[in-house]
Amino acid sequence: MVDILIVEDQKDLGQLLTDFLRAENYVVSCVETAEKALSLYDKYGARLLVLDLCLPQMDGLAVLNHVRKSANTPVLVVSAKNAKDDKLNAILAGADDYIEKPYDIDILLAKIRGIFKRRLATDTVTDGDLTLDVNKQQVIKNGRVLDLGLKEFELLKLFMENKGQTLMKEFLFNTVWGSDSDSEMQTLTVHIKYLREKIEDDPKNPKRLVTVWGKGYRFE
Repeated sequence: MVDILIVEDQKDLGQLLTDFLRAENYVVSCVETAEKALSLYDKYGARLLVLDLCLPQMDGLAVLNHVRKSANTPVLVVSAKNAKDDKLNAILAGADDYIEKPYDIDILLAKIRGIFKRRLATDTVTDGDLTLDVNKQQVIKNGRVLDLGLKEFELLKLFMENKGQTLMKEFLFNTVWGSDSDSEMQTLTVHIKYLREKIEDDPKNPKRLVTVWGKGYRFE
């Protein structure tokens, strides 16, 4: 998974932003079309999208809507559109922030740091009787520490951060194991089974980690 996926149809601007962000030690990918963005995102995921609205063929809002159907990934919209309605539409569609072009690179970097700090640096995630402690890599249920393996922990963290969202099998596998992993997709199914045995009251009839047939899984 990359830290930041830039979707920018102006090649020079995209490369400039990529260079600045890589100098800040982010792992960055940059594409020029919505179609390429969706292909990369669905396969590998991203911790943050920096998204232009004015793209050839499919526009940026279509990308934003697609992302919001499957995950809660932070999205920073960067656009030359400065009308109130454009900003409202982006925010209502689920954008975390909006910055107009031309922008000051220092302001953009500050917004990106702010999003990472607000959305991705949470020390604990709690849902009912489950508490996930990121720093300790520990999960507690009803006051008892669960014996989770590393991949089980990473899967549960991903699910809890995206509660209510259907996460595709390919997205889960590539995010947790990596697109270049030698493991098979079946490994995901096995780890889901193990995870259910530890977090569900009745693993054979899961209420928390449910299967979305033909797609993936959702944390309720």
